[in-house]
Amino acid sequence: MHHVEVFVLAAAAVLVAAVSRRRGWPAPLVVVTVALLVSLVPGVPRYEVNPELLLEFVLPPLLYSAALSSSYRDFRASLNSITRLGVGLVLVTALAVAAVFCVLDDVPFAAALVLGAVVAPPDAVAAAAVGRRLGLPRRVMTLLSGESLINDATSLTLYKVALAGVASGAWALGAGLWTFTLAVLAGVGVGLALGVVVHLVRTHLDDAVVASAIGILTPFAAYWGAEAVEGSGVLAVVAAGLYLGHTSPRAGFATRLFEEPIWSTLDLVLESFTFALIGMQLPWVIRDVVDSDQGFAHGLTVSLVVLAVTVLVRPVYIFSTAWFDNVRLPGSHRPENDALTARESAVVSWAGMRGVVTLAAAAAIPATMGGAPFDHRATIQLAAYTVALGTLLLQGPSLPWLISRLGVGSAQEAADDARQEAAMRVATADAVQRYFEAQQPRLASTMGDERAAEVVERLSQGWRSRATAAAVMLDPSSAEELGVQAEAARGLGLLGGKAATSVTAGRRLQTVRRQVIAVQREVLMAHRDAGDLDEAVMRRMMRELDLEEESLASSWVSRLRD
Repeated sequence: MHHVEVFVLAAAAVLVAAVSRRRGWPAPLVVVTVALLVSLVPGVPRYEVNPELLLEFVLPPLLYSAALSSSYRDFRASLNSITRLGVGLVLVTALAVAAVFCVLDDVPFAAALVLGAVVAPPDAVAAAAVGRRLGLPRRVMTLLSGESLINDATSLTLYKVALAGVASGAWALGAGLWTFTLAVLAGVGVGLALGVVVHLVRTHLDDAVVASAIGILTPFAAYWGAEAVEGSGVLAVVAAGLYLGHTSPRAGFATRLFEEPIWSTLDLVLESFTFALIGMQLPWVIRDVVDSDQGFAHGLTVSLVVLAVTVLVRPVYIFSTAWFDNVRLPGSHRPENDALTARESAVVSWAGMRGVVTLAAAAAIPATMGGAPFDHRATIQLAAYTVALGTLLLQGPSLPWLISRLGVGSAQEAADDARQEAAMRVATADAVQRYFEAQQPRLASTMGDERAAEVVERLSQGWRSRATAAAVMLDPSSAEELGVQAEAARGLGLLGGKAATSVTAGRRLQTVRRQVIAVQREVLMAHRDAGDLDEAVMRRMMRELDLEEESLASSWVSRLRD
C-alpha cells in the first residue's frame, strides 16, 4: 500500500473520530462503521498493511500509554480478576474456538489453535471509551484495562506456539509451557529493568522535551528488547509503563505536563487508524475466501459459529469463575468485599470487543507453513475479521444500553473520592504548617521569637484556609499576604535585604512557594503508597501542583534577568 493511501486513511479516521468525540459518540465504533461502508464503494483500493507494522509500531505505544495512565496500586489490588481474565479467559476461549473449528472443518489441532489464539484477546479501547463516558466504577475500568494489558501477551505467545506446531506438524505441551514461562519472565524482567533506567535518567533531566522524547522511545525499546531474548514484548511494554507511571510523581512537573497531551494525541491517531483498517479490510478478506478452495459459504458458516462461541464463552467463564476473586494470590492486595457485583460482572461479560491484536495476528498468518501452503489461512482470516467486526458492531452499540439498564455507576465512588480529596487537602495543609514551624528558629534569629511565631502562624493559617475552601494554589493577589511571605523569606536568608532587586525578591519568594509545593507532593505520594489515597485522586491533586509550579516557571519573574 502506498504511503499516501496510509496517510489518507489515517487522516480520514481522525476526522471521523473528531466528529464522534464532539457529539459524544463512541469513536472506535463509528470509525469502524464508516470504514466498512467506504470499503464497499467501487474503486476503493485494497488496504494491506504489513502486520509487523501493527505489532511493532502500533501496539507498543498503545499499550504503553494505557499502562502509564493505569494505577499500579489498583492493578495489584485487582490482580486476581486481571489474571483470571487476562490469562485464564484467553486460554479457555482459544481452546473452545479451536475445538469448534476442529469439529467444523476437520483441521489439525495446532492449526485450529491458531484461530483460537487470534480471536481470544479483547481490546478494551472501545469498552473503555464507553465506560468513561457513562461513569463505570473504577474497579470495573481497572479490570478492563488490566485485562487488555496482559491478554495480548497470553494470546500472542499462544499464537507463536500454535504456528510452530503447524510448521513442525507436532504439538508439544511441554515446549509450549516453556515458551510461555520464558516469555513472561524475560518480558517482565526487560520491562522493569528498562523502566528503572528511564526513571533514573528522567529524574536527572531538567529538559522536559528530551525527557518526553525518551518516553516516546521507551515502548519500542521495551518491545524489541524483550523479543530479542525470546521474551514477551507486550509484557515488557506493560511492565515499563506501569513502573514509570507509578514513579512519575518523582519526575519533573514539566515532563508530566508535556507527556499527557503527547500520549493522548498518539492514542487518537493510532486507535483511529487501526479501527479504520479493520473496517476497510473485510471485503477483501471475503474475496480471498471466495477465491480459495474452501468456499465462501463454508467459510461464513465457520466464521459465524466462531463469533457465537467467542461471545458466549466470556460470560459463562466470568460468572463460573467469580469465586476466584476471593482467592488471595501472592502480590495481590485486594480489599475485602471488593469483588465485582453480579451487575458489574454482566457489564464486563459484554465488554469483549476485539481490536488491533486480532487484526495484526490474522494478517500475519503466513501463506505457507513448512514449505507447504497453509490451506486454512483464508478461512481463519475471515473468521478473525468476522469476530473483530462482529463484536465491535454487536457489543459496542449495546454496551451503553446494558450499563444504563443495569444501573451500574460510580456515584458512591465519586463521593468517596471527594472525601479523600478533602482529607488530603487538610493533610497537605498540616504538612505545610509543620514545614513553616520547622523554619521558625531561623526566623527568630533575625526577627525575634514573637514576630517569628506571628509570621509562621499567619502563613500556616493562609494555607489552612485554602484547604478548607478546597483550593490549593496560592493566590498572589493579596498584598498583605505577600508582605508576610517576603518577611519570612528575608528571615530565612532568601532575600538580600534592602539591596535586593524586585526580580531577585520575586525569585526568592518563588523558592518558598516551590518548597511548599514539594512538601505537598511528598504528602500525596506517601498517602498513595500507604493505600490511603486513590491513584486517580492523587493525580488530580498532583496536576494542580504541577500547574502551579508551571505558573511560577512561566511568570514574568522567571523571564527576567537580574
